[in-house]
Amino acid sequence: MAFEFFKRLFSGGDKPEAVTAEEFFDLYSDTYIRELAFHACVSFIANAVSKCEFKTYREGQPVKGPEYYLWNVEPNQNQCSSAFFHSLLLRLYRDNEALVVEHNSRLYVADSYDREEYTLYPDLFRQVTVGSFTFSRTFGGDEVMYFRLNDQDVNRILRGLYTSYSKLITYGMKAYQQSRGTKGTLELDMTMRGTKDFNDRFNAIRNEDFRKFVEADNGILPLFKGMKFQELAHKTYTSDTTRDIRALIDDVTDFTARGFGIPAQIVNGTVQDVDSAVEQALTFCVDPLADMLQEEINRKRYGRDAYLKGNYIAIDTGAIKHVNVLDVAADVDKLVSSGVMCVNDVRGILGMPLINEPWAWAHFMTKNYADIEKLLEAMKGGETKDE
Repeated sequence: MAFEFFKRLFSGGDKPEAVTAEEFFDLYSDTYIRELAFHACVSFIANAVSKCEFKTYREGQPVKGPEYYLWNVEPNQNQCSSAFFHSLLLRLYRDNEALVVEHNSRLYVADSYDREEYTLYPDLFRQVTVGSFTFSRTFGGDEVMYFRLNDQDVNRILRGLYTSYSKLITYGMKAYQQSRGTKGTLELDMTMRGTKDFNDRFNAIRNEDFRKFVEADNGILPLFKGMKFQELAHKTYTSDTTRDIRALIDDVTDFTARGFGIPAQIVNGTVQDVDSAVEQALTFCVDPLADMLQEEINRKRYGRDAYLKGNYIAIDTGAIKHVNVLDVAADVDKLVSSGVMCVNDVRGILGMPLINEPWAWAHFMTKNYADIEKLLEAMKGGETKDE
């Protein structure tokens, strides 16, 4: 639909070929259906990444310094971290690639750039533009963070698939619209055609009177002598028809979500088995994306030597899912009583403020846990005593 529209609009000749209002609004609705599905998927992923904590480490120990603040709070003076990642991931999924540059210790997502590729040397990036500002300098590949999503542009494949599928949606909408209209035949007496004002009267009825008659809830159609209008029986569509059209639109959301690696029920609002769907989305969509992001960040902002010394950034996706404290009370007890986590570790996961006391960082273990060798010795000693 969209391709044919622009083909006609910009066809060769002195004047562009006329495009009807109906074709324009068909294109308008097609675009919104596709964009709704696309943005729903991107928003889900961006919201998930925005909830992640970008943890910074120095010599293997977690620290909170300027780098931590940069990724978790304020990447630049005009964006918070959430807005920054929404902008980055929209660009990444729209174009299959995205560029982040640093200027004055602040990070910016490039809106456009020219990339010059090399094999044995770092790529070069020229004409890097952020908003209305274009950098005059050329960035080397080792100075920027260049993210590439897939070898194949998923968005381009989805657009091609949607071009074919949109024909079904357009046909369903037009069929429903036509079924709700009024159709009929107009019989004309041949003697009327010989009158002087025949064309004027006929055009007035066709262009004005019929339109008002069809659009009105209650109306009268004036006819001249020698004219006879007879309405044709038409098929009445039930509410099932609109559900069929809705199902076609939901199909667009489903295969868009599949292209992003997201279970369809998350995007289309189905509540059935949501927990399993969220786990699948995090495992096969968000976690791989987080790995790709942190690998490029560590590669460019830390480097090999610093990384091997324990200086790096790690994206913690554990905070994405909402946690109800009452629902996980038993699990929290086991984590603390087994010595796996301290109190502050658990409070951090739950999004609660940390306790600035030494005991909150200590690890505890209940008496139910014991060294297996000591336990066996105690059991043997009990047997001897009984004897």
